[in-house]
Amino acid sequence: MTPRRELYTLVGADLLSNLGTRISVVAIPWLVLETTGSPTRMGLVAAAETLPYMLSSALATPWADRFGVRRTAVTVDAASAAAMAVVALAPWLGFGALLALVAVAGGLRGIGDRVKHVLFKPAAERAGVPLIRLTSAYDGLTRGMTLFGAVLGGLLIDWVGVTRAIWLDAATFAACALLIGLLVRPPAPARPAPRESYLRALRGGFGYLRTDRVLLTMLVVVSASNMFANASVAVWIPLWVDRVLGDPAGFGLVLGVFSGGALLGNLLFTLAGPRLPRRLTFALGLTLSGAPRLLALALSDRVAVVLTVTFLSGIAIAAVNPLLGAALYERVPESLQTRVLGISGSVAFLGLPLGALLGGWSVALLGLTPALLVMAVACLALTVGPLLLTRSRSDRPAPEPAVSPAA
Repeated sequence: MTPRRELYTLVGADLLSNLGTRISVVAIPWLVLETTGSPTRMGLVAAAETLPYMLSSALATPWADRFGVRRTAVTVDAASAAAMAVVALAPWLGFGALLALVAVAGGLRGIGDRVKHVLFKPAAERAGVPLIRLTSAYDGLTRGMTLFGAVLGGLLIDWVGVTRAIWLDAATFAACALLIGLLVRPPAPARPAPRESYLRALRGGFGYLRTDRVLLTMLVVVSASNMFANASVAVWIPLWVDRVLGDPAGFGLVLGVFSGGALLGNLLFTLAGPRLPRRLTFALGLTLSGAPRLLALALSDRVAVVLTVTFLSGIAIAAVNPLLGAALYERVPESLQTRVLGISGSVAFLGLPLGALLGGWSVALLGLTPALLVMAVACLALTVGPLLLTRSRSDRPAPEPAVSPAA
């Protein structure tokens, strides 16, 4: 198999498992609703998956380095297939068993996502594909899978039932493990990583990230951006739609327009990204994707205005994740990639649970329009301010450390 085909196989396998995950995002809450009728239990199931996902992304990576990144990817995806197949049996196992199984599946997916992403860099280098182009194309394809998977999940529940829809997710994990196990052969490292204790290895990942101010700043502002984005989806946009349109279909319309803009932005950035100044593009993407959306919701009741601003914000956000991904691949030494990518994923996701709390608290305290105005200013300050205060060399990779990363 040629290097380029191997890269396509690796990315395609990862996207296939992503598609199955998006189907389960729809199917598992529906399963809980069908079997318990409790919105509270639906929330518990979501939390039971999210927390282990974040923890395993950071804390399991030293074991992945020791076991082997490719071997970990295959093993974890095979285990995820088994876990999701058993989740489909939850009506017969009880709610407690469902919580435990979803937690196991979330933990497995967290480490599986991280190690597959570590495999991207050597595959792209062998195929001669620029990292910034790979991260941009991957981000766009992932967004497309999110849209398609959510729609497909709803249709599958209607066509074949919720149990078979979850079994399809299990099948996508099994197919991913099979493709990577049979067709992906990353080169052996030039020199084997030194044997380290678990805590020493984990400290090496945290220690490197703490010393790289550019990466740490990028992760902090992306986490802040995720916080405001999740508050918008969970609280602010639904309340605006209810006040202005009174039709829940409008909520899907706003989210769909944003996703459409992001897909177009990914296409444009995939073509032009390698020629753009990275620091300026990253800052503009954050500036235009966050605060303008909140200001439009606060200051206008015209649907056309909100949808236009939302579409343009979607285009702007398309540059952020690819630039962060490229910086991680280029700046982090190869021996630390698994650990630092895992920790970075957890840091970037920290804003998600905080966002839902922030959205509800701000509206309860201030009302919708004042909350949106205040949060637009806060969004601008938290996402762009740190970038202005940090002296960056983000257009150049960081040099390899002169001493052992674990020292």
